[in-house]
Amino acid sequence: MIRILHSVSNMDRGGIETMLMNFYRNVDREQVQFDFLANKPAPGDYDEEIRAMGGRIFISPGFMSYRKYLDYMTGLFREHPEYKIIHTHNGALMLYALESAKKNNIPVRIAHAHATAVPFGIKNELKKLMRPMIKYVATDYWGCSEAAGKFYFSEKRWNEKHQLIHNAINVDDFAFNSEARAAIRRQYGFGDKFILGHVGRLTPQKNQKMILDIFAEMHRLNPNTHLVMVGTGELEEEMKKHTAELGIADHVTYTGVQTNVNEWYSAFDVFIMTSKNEGLPVVAVEAQAADLPCAMSGSITPEVKVTDNVKFMSINEEPLKWAKAILDFEQRERVNRGAELKAAGYDIRFEAARMQELYLELYNGIK
Repeated sequence: MIRILHSVSNMDRGGIETMLMNFYRNVDREQVQFDFLANKPAPGDYDEEIRAMGGRIFISPGFMSYRKYLDYMTGLFREHPEYKIIHTHNGALMLYALESAKKNNIPVRIAHAHATAVPFGIKNELKKLMRPMIKYVATDYWGCSEAAGKFYFSEKRWNEKHQLIHNAINVDDFAFNSEARAAIRRQYGFGDKFILGHVGRLTPQKNQKMILDIFAEMHRLNPNTHLVMVGTGELEEEMKKHTAELGIADHVTYTGVQTNVNEWYSAFDVFIMTSKNEGLPVVAVEAQAADLPCAMSGSITPEVKVTDNVKFMSINEEPLKWAKAILDFEQRERVNRGAELKAAGYDIRFEAARMQELYLELYNGIK
């Protein structure tokens, strides 16, 4: 058995973390085991499950001091000489883990691109300087989309040596379920309302205040509408304040973190994402598996479109235009789109087996 050390923020129910857990559950853990290097001290939602599957969780000092980080990593690699592969998922900050691994002679250093931009802001200026350096310390370039890979590693390096790893899911788990739809709508008193739904961590990058502005226009055009926001995050209180300011508080439900997200997609009528950038959002794949019409920002890579039920719109468009486009979606009987998702490479069983073989090839190729 080989052990792969994954560098992450922490193992909460975010997009990257959920993607990793999908793979972790589906690899043969007698051959490949996952361990996690968390760079935030807060416990993660998946910690208990990770430990139950035999995974370890290490907590680094974080990225405030490179010297402290390097000292910690040197000690970690000295104590655990079994690590020959590190797989990093920290955006531009994965430079810390990759550089530390290189200094400690870890032979396989995978940089995994999950985004197509570095967020704006003073604190992110350093990240913009770090990003171009990643390609010089990584040995392998992986990405969730062509756009993400080229953004992080340059088009030349991506084209020369890369692995496109689909953000795969258990497609069958997300198929439309009329019983789940009825149960959730009954539990929350939604009745026959037209439900606009979103799933995601509440962060600036995902631009979710715009969803509230769009829904305010939707509700003005059609009072028999309701918005559901599944997830939590740093902007939750600010979002709720904006909801009240728009006068739509009685028509918006914040559910917090949900363990049955697959059933929530069945309860929605349209799924919305207004992100400023995304690598390839797994939630958009999940929504399409449920045959859910999707309204997504043009800032999201078009590679995410698997079914014919996706509309892309600019985040610079007025909320009213978005609202009209959403209400114009054809409401038809939802069908099983599993075959399309699987054909496009989003079947977790196939992708997990492929990732496992990649790890074994890399490990067996170490000299």
